Amino acid sequence: MTRQDQLQNAKAQQTWDVVIIGGGASGLGIAVDAATRGFSTLLLERADFAKGTSSRSTKLVHGGVRYLAQGDVKLVREALRERGRIAHNAPHLFKSEAFIIPGEQWWTAPYYTLGLTVYDMLAGKLSIGRTQYLNKRQANESLAGVKPTKVKNGVCYYDGQFDDARLAVNLAQTAVDNGATVVNYCGVVGLEKDANGKICGVEAKDMLDGETFDIKAKCVINATGVFTNEINKMDNPQAGDTIVPSQGIHLVIDRKFLPGDSALMVPKTSDGRVLFAVPWHNKLVVGTTDTLVKDAEYEPKPLEQEVDFILATAKDYLVEAPTRDDVLSVYVGLRPLAAPKDESKSTKEVSRSHKVEVNHSGLVDIIGGKWTTYRQMAEDTLDAAIQANLLPARECKTADLRIHGYAPADFNNPLAFYGSDLPKIEALIAQDPALAEKIHPAYPYTMAEIIWGMREEMAQSVEDILARRIRLLFLDARAASESAEKVAQCMAKEQGKDAQWVADQVEHFQILAKQYHF
Repeated sequence: MTRQDQLQNAKAQQTWDVVIIGGGASGLGIAVDAATRGFSTLLLERADFAKGTSSRSTKLVHGGVRYLAQGDVKLVREALRERGRIAHNAPHLFKSEAFIIPGEQWWTAPYYTLGLTVYDMLAGKLSIGRTQYLNKRQANESLAGVKPTKVKNGVCYYDGQFDDARLAVNLAQTAVDNGATVVNYCGVVGLEKDANGKICGVEAKDMLDGETFDIKAKCVINATGVFTNEINKMDNPQAGDTIVPSQGIHLVIDRKFLPGDSALMVPKTSDGRVLFAVPWHNKLVVGTTDTLVKDAEYEPKPLEQEVDFILATAKDYLVEAPTRDDVLSVYVGLRPLAAPKDESKSTKEVSRSHKVEVNHSGLVDIIGGKWTTYRQMAEDTLDAAIQANLLPARECKTADLRIHGYAPADFNNPLAFYGSDLPKIEALIAQDPALAEKIHPAYPYTMAEIIWGMREEMAQSVEDILARRIRLLFLDARAASESAEKVAQCMAKEQGKDAQWVADQVEHFQILAKQYHF
């Protein structure tokens, strides 16, 4: 799966059934769904797959305990069903994780045990574990690292944990496996309309060489997440905003702060938000915040008050309080929330459910949603396009579709997230033992993964490798920075790039990495 081949396919086709703008969770899910329904499908992403929001989640595949508390049973039921489907369809990326809610008052655990038992019941046969009440001793054993004064009892429930950017890459591969064409670093700079004002194609731009070209399409889908408003204004300059971006930050710290296998879930922090501390790739992800912001961007920056809030809450709960010096990486994502009709609403009141809108021009918008429900979002989007007579009726086939890399989970192997592709990476090392060398001495990633990322996963830059093909930038920004030169040299050798390309790549990555640590 090379970018050059995909780009040639994009230019060669006369007219596509479906053109998708955006290569995040929703866009990639739609590409898989459209291709498996038999539609000729093209996806265009102006940066790298999952460069934006879709690589910056809390790494949870969850039904949304908070939504249950708000009484949104329909959203919870849908998310729990989709959580089960991800577990079945991508077992190499999905881990069932025990979450412990500490009982700070005598009544806390019984109260949450009751609610979470309903949560389990809503999951039905797709349940991944049963909720259990924990007495004081059990709860403290499960939450080593949490202050005993916070743990008078507890409740253990189960939710999913995953690697978001790796699922995005695998979805791109799944789409291609089923006949779709997907191109990263290819943006949409204009929409083409017929004499009746209906959209009949897009103007695309190769972001690497600057070439522009026209693409004809029967159906164009705007799956750009926090950038939805931008595409809508191409369609109609007077269009109002359909999404509002909400910023969430996560701090990545050492596992020593919460050394057990369980994750910590604080259902109500000092400002009413939920806080998670979740084991991930042998680190601990702590977050998240929820702050409305004005502008959408690929690399949002953490606000001081967000960092202070997470560290203060962690200090309140953890025996050993992490400081800024302990933060290995801070990453920031923007959630594309459906714009509320009442602008006075807080982000906690804005619905996390998705909605599909077909504009007067025929442009199809998928708005809101979250990773857990990406597959359902895709199904709903294509069903809406069919309902609007943009496409012929065909049934969705993704409910039980195995995602590229499908293999039994092996979480003892730090590279198990490659699934069925792992033996192919090991074969690269067998052909060239030098590729067994580690990218960074403190982490398990090998040089073979750089080669694999370029040849099979369309990685074009040092950032693509270190941020999204392997997750080193998100796990340890300083280690990623130290690895940039090595990665650039390897990529240059593979792709025939010169010394100036190496220097430019390293400089770009070093500037980027500084935003991920203090």
